[in-house]
Amino acid sequence: MDIGEIFNNGNLVWKLFIALLLGAIVGTQRGWVMRKSVEGSRVAGIRTFALVGLLGGLVAAVAKQTSIVIVGFTLVALVVIAAIAFVVQQKRNQDISITGVVALLITFLLGTLAVYDEPIAAAAAAVITAIVLDNKRELHQALAKLKEYELDAALQLLLISIVMLPLLPNQGFGPWQALNPYEIWWMVVLIASISFVGYFAIRIAGAKRGILFTSIFAGLSSSTALTLQFSQLSRQQPSVSPLLATGILLSCGTMFPRLLVVLSVINPDLIEQIALPVGVMMLAMYLPCWWLWKMAPNVSVSQSETKTNPLALGSALFFGIVLALIMLLSHALSEWFGHVGVLVLAALSGITDVDAISLTLARQSTSVLPASVAAMGIIIAASVNTLVKMSMVIVFGSKKLWVRVVPIMLVSVVSGLGVLLSLGTGL
Repeated sequence: MDIGEIFNNGNLVWKLFIALLLGAIVGTQRGWVMRKSVEGSRVAGIRTFALVGLLGGLVAAVAKQTSIVIVGFTLVALVVIAAIAFVVQQKRNQDISITGVVALLITFLLGTLAVYDEPIAAAAAAVITAIVLDNKRELHQALAKLKEYELDAALQLLLISIVMLPLLPNQGFGPWQALNPYEIWWMVVLIASISFVGYFAIRIAGAKRGILFTSIFAGLSSSTALTLQFSQLSRQQPSVSPLLATGILLSCGTMFPRLLVVLSVINPDLIEQIALPVGVMMLAMYLPCWWLWKMAPNVSVSQSETKTNPLALGSALFFGIVLALIMLLSHALSEWFGHVGVLVLAALSGITDVDAISLTLARQSTSVLPASVAAMGIIIAASVNTLVKMSMVIVFGSKKLWVRVVPIMLVSVVSGLGVLLSLGTGL
């Protein structure tokens, strides 16, 4: 094929334009930083970066028709040119930073990536690159404020999540295939992540706003994990208990709208049966949050008590062991009692998780299971799960915490079951 035919493609023209534009995005940031430099003293500005992005796209277009080796050779040549320019610049102004050179090489690769049918990934990488380059001062200031134990905690979180979690088998082991190492360790990662996010949210935004942010974050992932973490924190620092109570209720209440969204995707008809009781349980959690939030004092979390434990890995590991035992007990009870009904299974499943049993019942309600039975099972699972979290507050939390949380959780459970029974379940 003639080289000219390679570019005789309208689709390719758009990809090359994207490659040029991505280079211009990075180049705009670099050009702005060096806007006061004398003309000709800069290694690369917006024009150079844009052309390097285009160069990457052109080389990728040729490589797709010939050999990928061309990309490697061109990159090596670009490295040599950039290195020479860096040496000349370093002699002139004693600037030994190679950030601009690295950004230039990244821009070339972004252009190749855009033509290699990955324009979205290339665009995302270009924006992230520009943001990283533009926040030099903020990143350096944050790094200067970062303490050694906080860095250790961040590295430990990366270890248990990115390194260890993918290595675990995602299947059942042991009696009744009840123990899934991946699911158990995933809960450990969730608990540790919530502790980590909460620590820095409180440190950056203060106790009041930090706890609010952490609670919303946890409500979308694991309100059980947050309940455990906040309960333990309330014993360490009782003065923060009113704020922690607000966070627990807000997080636990978020479980209900999340449940409605999931069920509406699986079986929209089931929403008619479950919307009112779930809505009542949600409001019973949410409405007191506003009052508790207003009444809570503006207190601070003591750094002396939290500075050595931003990850709370010990608590996360303990909860993982407890979760494994509960999972095993749930399967054992189900096996011993046999198929006594969906509601018993829902109650047992609610001890550890609401989403799994809710998805199962929602799917079955589209064919073999009456919607009323599925609705009752889901409400029972949510109620049991709420009672389990209430027990955590009582066992692990301070008195100041559970006197605020326990009555509201009880009202939520009783009101939800009462509304469902008043509607008539057909059981």
